[in-house]
Amino acid sequence: MAFMVKHMVGGQLKNLTGGLTEEKPEGEKTEAAAQGMTQEEFEQYQQQLEEEKQEREANFAQKKAERATVRSHFREKYRLPKNELDETQIQQAGDDVELPTELAKMIAEDNQEEEHKQSVLGHLTNIQNVDMDQLKDKAQATLEDLKKQTENCSLM
Repeated sequence: MAFMVKHMVGGQLKNLTGGLTEEKPEGEKTEAAAQGMTQEEFEQYQQQLEEEKQEREANFAQKKAERATVRSHFREKYRLPKNELDETQIQQAGDDVELPTELAKMIAEDNQEEEHKQSVLGHLTNIQNVDMDQLKDKAQATLEDLKKQTENCSLM
């Protein structure tokens, strides 16, 4: 409806003014004018969009590198072959990628458990029919006997 009114009245108004003012056809408006902004505002808006896009891409690259770090950690732990893609993702992030804190805590706990299992007491707990309390008491009694014997020794 507005188009029809403008078309009918606009042509007559041009004739009355003698065509002194030249209007740009609607297809020739700049992007800034089309969005209702000045050229400076539009440039600032475009710059802000570009900065936000770069920030999102940087965050995404960081997350990808963190995931690659986790995968490479598990590959090392279980002695699996390395993946070149993961290494390049870590390098692209600037090598400042660390394991997430929760995962690092879990890994530390796993390492402590593995160390305990690899120790002598850890192996003894795996053997069936071994009473650990009795074994500890016997070891302490033996140490006390040795201390008493060394006290009585004239050379020491």
